[in-house]
Amino acid sequence: MRHTTLALLIAAPLIAHADPTPVQRAAAARLTAEKSAVCVAAQPFYWEIGNATQPLAGGKAGDNAPERSTEMAIASASKWVYGAFVAERRQGQLTSEDIKFLHFQSGYTYFHVCRPNQSVAACQEGLINGRGRQNPATEGRFDYNGGHMQKHAVLMGLGSLGPDGLAAAVRQALAPALGADWRFDYSQSQPAGGGKTSAAQYSRFLRALMADKLQLGRLLGTQAVCTNPQTCPTQAVKTPIPETESWHYSLGHWVEDDPQVGDGSFSSPGAFGFYPWVSADKRFYGMVAREQRHGLMSGDPSDKPAVASVSCGREIRAAWMDGQPRR
Repeated sequence: MRHTTLALLIAAPLIAHADPTPVQRAAAARLTAEKSAVCVAAQPFYWEIGNATQPLAGGKAGDNAPERSTEMAIASASKWVYGAFVAERRQGQLTSEDIKFLHFQSGYTYFHVCRPNQSVAACQEGLINGRGRQNPATEGRFDYNGGHMQKHAVLMGLGSLGPDGLAAAVRQALAPALGADWRFDYSQSQPAGGGKTSAAQYSRFLRALMADKLQLGRLLGTQAVCTNPQTCPTQAVKTPIPETESWHYSLGHWVEDDPQVGDGSFSSPGAFGFYPWVSADKRFYGMVAREQRHGLMSGDPSDKPAVASVSCGREIRAAWMDGQPRR
């Protein structure tokens, strides 16, 4: 009997699951964006998925959804761009100080907001931002706060720049990889959260990361630190990610590596719902692009635009990967 069973096992063909076709992927992603419960909750938005050379699928979901070319405030999706700026200026050789700031472990955590026409330094030194003081209680621990990048920008020699000057400096550093016509602006001289751009322009940035045209592309996910105070209280102070999940933070971007639901993607969700990502294997990029202010101050994490966009975006990503729409 044992030999018969073994023979049957040997003779049985292995069932191979072929990769979904591009048409299957696109259809699954589109159905998910339009019909999935979590995506309906996040509508209206524009979504897109592509590879290192071009967009592969995308479209508008929900009534009055933005266009691919619609400029919008992207909040913390600006952080990924600033991380790339630093890596370009350092020619890929980040200092230990750079890493501490880009890991949000510098202790500059009294920061709140910039006024529209303040310079980088004037904002950092403002009364509302604690006069730019360092907080010894948070130094060396992850604390999600715009003050790290604000202070770092001053140290990089950008302190005198207002929003237009900051945007010009960032575009100049990234132009060799993205082109001189790449558009990225700031509504405030706030590197961590003042950016505004469109899905079309941000996708150029993501493709350059994937193709290693930007120095940060080779550094995605490196030296990532623990961010959840519930799982590493001595290493983390505050995270915007619901504490039911544990992500890590790399150089100005997240690593979605929660042991239960993570797939290792790199991302930088913004508070208003702009959610860009690159898959762990750097084969695909994607985004949910929208600007939604309602729910920002909600005590329920699921009401927050960033959390809602992540929930939707990763369902679209999963549907693209396996060709199966989510409902």
